[in-house]
Amino acid sequence: MLRLVDLVKQYKTGDTALKGVNLEVPDGQVMALIGPSGAGKSTLIRCVNRLVEPTSGKISLNDMELTSLSQGQLRRARRRMGMIFQEYALVERLTVMENVLSGRLGYVPFWRSYFRKFPQSDIDEAFRLLARVGLDHMVDKRADELSGGQRQRVGICRALIQQPELLLVDEPTASLDPKTSRQIMRLIKELCEERKLSAIINIHDVLLAQMFAERIVGLQLGEIVYDGPPDGLTPDVLTQIYGEEDWEATIEKVDEDEEEDLDAAPKRAAGSE
Repeated sequence: MLRLVDLVKQYKTGDTALKGVNLEVPDGQVMALIGPSGAGKSTLIRCVNRLVEPTSGKISLNDMELTSLSQGQLRRARRRMGMIFQEYALVERLTVMENVLSGRLGYVPFWRSYFRKFPQSDIDEAFRLLARVGLDHMVDKRADELSGGQRQRVGICRALIQQPELLLVDEPTASLDPKTSRQIMRLIKELCEERKLSAIINIHDVLLAQMFAERIVGLQLGEIVYDGPPDGLTPDVLTQIYGEEDWEATIEKVDEDEEEDLDAAPKRAAGSE
């Protein structure tokens, strides 16, 4: 379980991004973090793996308190947290396989990583992951030859090859078209279910959050203003999170999209046989 207790992040400018956030994410739960720009979503995710240092409060992942770790201990702890970035964060000149294997850098000696001499077990797992996301035919392609959706799939494989206990996902669909966005969100959800992984997904798209997350947490100015199921996002709740808007149209669109997704599921299953 991930547990945040009274988490505060105040920047040197005096701006407070997080105002005493308390949050628990059970093992195996996929949670979407929504809210307007500047609500503190990315800051919260990056405080968990301490890419951003919290000002105060505690963060623990199962048996480990992350906020009290030294830099050396933190490097080892980050193995347990896979990060999927909005801008993919791939090394453009490296191949798909090399980018995926970079997720194992925290586990191999320096000389192995320098010469890219990874154990065969790591290479086998990379092949399995790439096959799972439909990229096994692209292992030798350079990252800069891939589409946005393909790059994001490589980023997912790189995070999963760490064998993490938690996925931190920062705007995974922001640079993707609507169809690819759905495919990526569906893939993340399925992989979390298969591996019993918990995930926090920072996402702007309310429709995608409602379709693919089992729990929604809404942030507004660094505070949690909603924590509940996707169907609890009523017009009043969405107004509280984002401000005045015609939210009825959004809710109706979600219902239509869910029906289309259910209709498409048997076809996808048949196509995978």
